[in-house]
Amino acid sequence: MQSPLPVRDGVNATRLRLPDEGPWGTAMDYMMHRWGHIDPQGIEGRFDAGEIVGEGGVPLDRATRLEDHTFIWYYRTLPPETRIPVELTILHQDEHLLVVDKPHFLPTTPGGTYIQESALVRLRNQLNLPDLIPMHRLDRMTAGVLLLSTNPETRGRYQVLFEKRQVQKEYECVSAAEPAAGHPAVDFPVVVRNRMTKSRSYLLAEVIDGEPNAETRIERLETFDGGATGGAAGTGAAGTVGAPRLARYRLEPHSGKTHQLRVHMASLGLGIVNDAFYPDLLDKAPDDYTKALQLQARGIRFVDPISKKPVEYRSRLELSEAPRTRC
Repeated sequence: MQSPLPVRDGVNATRLRLPDEGPWGTAMDYMMHRWGHIDPQGIEGRFDAGEIVGEGGVPLDRATRLEDHTFIWYYRTLPPETRIPVELTILHQDEHLLVVDKPHFLPTTPGGTYIQESALVRLRNQLNLPDLIPMHRLDRMTAGVLLLSTNPETRGRYQVLFEKRQVQKEYECVSAAEPAAGHPAVDFPVVVRNRMTKSRSYLLAEVIDGEPNAETRIERLETFDGGATGGAAGTGAAGTVGAPRLARYRLEPHSGKTHQLRVHMASLGLGIVNDAFYPDLLDKAPDDYTKALQLQARGIRFVDPISKKPVEYRSRLELSEAPRTRC
């Protein structure tokens, strides 16, 4: 359902569904029930100013009955945010698409404590593109190629490509060169298939018994001595005693489950460098910008539905723990 309110400051208006029945006589009564303990004067002021609207953009007032509207829209008061010290790079832009290199630590879309500090809101404001919408998502801790639609009239033609799995994605990561103790050796390339679901105990994904719904092809590209960059992968310089042996891997997902690549690498005993979730959940800590998760969306390719020509977009970013020997 399209919002009757335009994007403001790069952020969509919030939509709220009103209950079909209950002890509330008006829409304002219900909002006071939900949030009156936080800012009752603010809620009253918004109704008085006509800043809360229903279907068709009709302003609501204090007396608007609960049953008059199913959905209402309003702008949230945005809390102050500390800027995340990373930058987006534009790889391609035309009348239909925007392709960017999303850095580590920046979420794709607004959520939780990250609103203005999301790739989508930053780009909407920077480029004056209020209709901008991402065609897929990258985890906050994952960097690389992100595709966004700039044109609502052609957006559906690109969405169909993702729905029909006609978009090929390629990722890279840095992990240990050999599996951790207790895991068998791996004969690369390997295809990992299993059934994944979101854990009920935490915001994690887990493998369960059942028909596979997640598949990733994994290829080891090169091995090298870790610790050369001074990051978390090793404790000493490359070639010194104690520096771990690392490897760079190519990952080709054939499905798109939450944290799929991280879970599949960990299942082989090859947890990705600087992964705070898999194979072990670490205590939450402030972001350390020197220890980015060593996972990157390296490339994306498909047949463009407008030009009918094959296209490919490649990331220009580098994983900090990988040797800088490529273009």
